[in-house]
Amino acid sequence: MLDTSNRLSSPRFDAPQLVTTPPLLRAMGLHKQYGRIEAVVDVNVVAYSGEVLGIVGESGSGKSTVLRLLNLEDMPDRGTYTLDLPHLADQDLYGLDRFKRREIQIMNIGVVYQNPHLGLRMRFTSSGNVAERLLIAGERSFTNLRQAARDSLSTSEFPLDRMDDPPRVLSGGMQQRVQLAKALALKPALLLLDEPTTGLDVSVQALVLDTLKQLQRERHMTIILVSHDLGVIRILADRVMVMRHGRVVEQGLTDQILEDPQDAYTQQLVHAKL
Repeated sequence: MLDTSNRLSSPRFDAPQLVTTPPLLRAMGLHKQYGRIEAVVDVNVVAYSGEVLGIVGESGSGKSTVLRLLNLEDMPDRGTYTLDLPHLADQDLYGLDRFKRREIQIMNIGVVYQNPHLGLRMRFTSSGNVAERLLIAGERSFTNLRQAARDSLSTSEFPLDRMDDPPRVLSGGMQQRVQLAKALALKPALLLLDEPTTGLDVSVQALVLDTLKQLQRERHMTIILVSHDLGVIRILADRVMVMRHGRVVEQGLTDQILEDPQDAYTQQLVHAKL
């Protein structure tokens, strides 16, 4: 029987989506406050295997905070978070100790930051950055580490003749490719992208987006993409969530939201980008 129980919660309900499998990711009732500032207020995030979910909004809308919560970098004041993976057995990841959360983060979640300095060691070699993630996961053979790093860099279309160059001497586009290679090294179930093309030249943006689209098709990855660039969202995302002041104001299929936004804020956001 088709499962109709997973209707996405938002201020505006679309027609329920009929699915045959449970969502890979389910984060419910997320709330995060910094002092008096409510950064995230009762946000629900649901994503299915192979889906690309975009999260958009102006600076300060809470979208990057949501990404940090999903990457287990930060803990919510309340909320639950599960990944539908056999070895996790529907455990609430926020209820685990920090060592177990760190293990899950390393083995199952990859992240590409807007600022490569957050994801890379700038004085390590590019291959060393990728190998570091494998080393933390337990690989000890230098030969295996070297080959796996090479394979992952190749997957991200990084020029292999520069794999021993440190990221500090590379262009922004190549730094992002090293981040992507590092994020994908352990074949994570979930890939988180935080403004992956911000600050890149248009031609470099196109190359990065082409690589992401190809990888998503080949690996059927679940991706959560945070971006203020609606052009990037239109290219990559299947669905989109619109956030304002820490709350989700609208969500639905990407074409539907971008072509026929219903919320006044979404309309303003879309029209400002045209």
